[in-house]
Amino acid sequence: MPEPSPAASNLRIDGKRLWDALMAMAELGATPKGGVRRLTLTAVDKAGRDRFRGWCEAAGLTVRVDAIGNMFARRDGRDPARPPVLMGSHLDSQPSGGKFDGALGVIAGLEVMRSLNDLGIITEAPIELVNWTDEEGSRFGNSLMGSGVWSGVYTQEAMEALTDPDGITAGAALDAIGYRGPEPARPFPADAYFELHIEQGPILEREAKTIGIVTGAQAQVWYDAVVTGQDSHAGTTPPSARRDALVAAARMIDLVDRMMRARGEDGRGTVGQLFVSPNSRNVIPGEVRFSVEFRHPDDAEIDRLAAQFPREAGFIARDSGVRLSLSQRLRNPAQPFDPECVDLVRKAASRLGYPAREIVSGAGHDAVYVARHVPTAMIFTPCKDGLSHNEAESIEPHEAEAGCQVLLEAVVARANQG
Repeated sequence: MPEPSPAASNLRIDGKRLWDALMAMAELGATPKGGVRRLTLTAVDKAGRDRFRGWCEAAGLTVRVDAIGNMFARRDGRDPARPPVLMGSHLDSQPSGGKFDGALGVIAGLEVMRSLNDLGIITEAPIELVNWTDEEGSRFGNSLMGSGVWSGVYTQEAMEALTDPDGITAGAALDAIGYRGPEPARPFPADAYFELHIEQGPILEREAKTIGIVTGAQAQVWYDAVVTGQDSHAGTTPPSARRDALVAAARMIDLVDRMMRARGEDGRGTVGQLFVSPNSRNVIPGEVRFSVEFRHPDDAEIDRLAAQFPREAGFIARDSGVRLSLSQRLRNPAQPFDPECVDLVRKAASRLGYPAREIVSGAGHDAVYVARHVPTAMIFTPCKDGLSHNEAESIEPHEAEAGCQVLLEAVVARANQG
């Protein structure tokens, strides 16, 4: 892999302009507690997309949109026939999300384009900045929608048929905001993809590292669980006659936690959704629906988790006198990132003098699906207390600047390599 040119190593982004743009995007969907609520394919998401498009076009970029609403902003290179180097993330948020999850990667990519314009630098290969549709999955219940359709993990038809809690389909919502593009959402020739993101965990901050060199993403398995017992009167039903779905579910939730902790610091196990029916103070719950997910860097460990949980949860159901229905919602293998792209991130951090460490992503990102078709790497920056998917999510301006600087150097090096 050739070293970047001296000109590339002397490039500097404008940290204040980057921060100002992050704050300007955070105005859209701002919440009283300092976060953002920019749910995908809503009017406020449209406002964010419109602002992003306006900034890109003002920077001389050509913007196109595909059929699932993914936005691509292109800066031409010296050789238009070369496959572009991609960078990006997402602008949608959780219902009570933070300012930086996703937006950092998109706005930092814009700052890379603006800085290249300031310096009059034309890269050999074109560069394209991507805003992926519905990374969060918080409205329609399916995360990584845009990158998933683009990469062929999901079909366009299946994603458009998903509904939100109000019964609105994703397809209708896409049309309502006017962001259904004319070109099919599918892979096209691209040389590489780089994604800058906050870590969403505490490791970089704890170790006083400025940059996370992301080597890949964890394997995951998700389930939807339904426990069915018998709803009955809380005051008149003795213990021997109870078939309490919530008690059984609680034991299964404890099982998830115990299985996670048995794997040490690499283990992840979470129940994030719980619906109790009939949800009355004086009625023994007759049905409980809940989510289960496990994550681990090792595919073999996920295989063991996927065998253990259904078996042991079934024993709990049997002993509790209830029925358990368990359906596997998602199964993703561990996704290693491209060694050469990862090495460009490593070299950029070293050259810039930033304390860095290699890290595996615990969260799912668009990069995970893109990596199935395009050589990919990610860059992490610290976030305060490792907090994300929360209105209190916070990073420092110098951390955003450092991540963007590494992104700039890695992207330019890749775009200029022979």
